[in-house]
Amino acid sequence: MGKNGFTMIELMVVVLIIAVLAAILVPFMTARLESARWAEGKAGCGTLATAIRATYAEQGEEDFVTSTSPSTYLTESDLRGKYFSMDDYTIIMSLVPTDTEFPLHYTISVGQPTSPMSVVKWTKKGYSLDYKGDWKDL
Repeated sequence: MGKNGFTMIELMVVVLIIAVLAAILVPFMTARLESARWAEGKAGCGTLATAIRATYAEQGEEDFVTSTSPSTYLTESDLRGKYFSMDDYTIIMSLVPTDTEFPLHYTISVGQPTSPMSVVKWTKKGYSLDYKGDWKDL
C-alpha cells in the first residue's frame, strides 16, 4: 500500500515557492498600477488641451476668455476617471499676441490626486503639458 497525501516538508516547499513568486510579482504589479494611474492623468491633460484649443478656435482671439478653471472647457464627467477628477488638474494660461506660432500659451498640470484614493503611495509628484505638447515631470 502506498502513502496518501503530502508530507509536511512538501507542503512547506510549495508555500515557500508561492511566497517567493509573490515577493517578485508584487513590486512589478505595483509599478504597472502606478503607470496606469499616470496614464489616466496624462490622458486628462491631453483632453483639456484639446478642449482649450477647440474653444479658442471657435471663439477667436478677441472673444476668448482665459480661464484657469477646467470647468470652463469641460464638464465634470469629461474628466472623471478612476484616479483623477477635475479638481486634480491645474491650468496656467495667457494670451501672447506677439507670438506668431500660437498666441495662446498654457500649461496643464496633474498632480497627486485629492480624492480618497490618494492614500496610495505614489512615486511621482505629477506631470505638466504645455501648449507646444511638451511633457515635464513635476
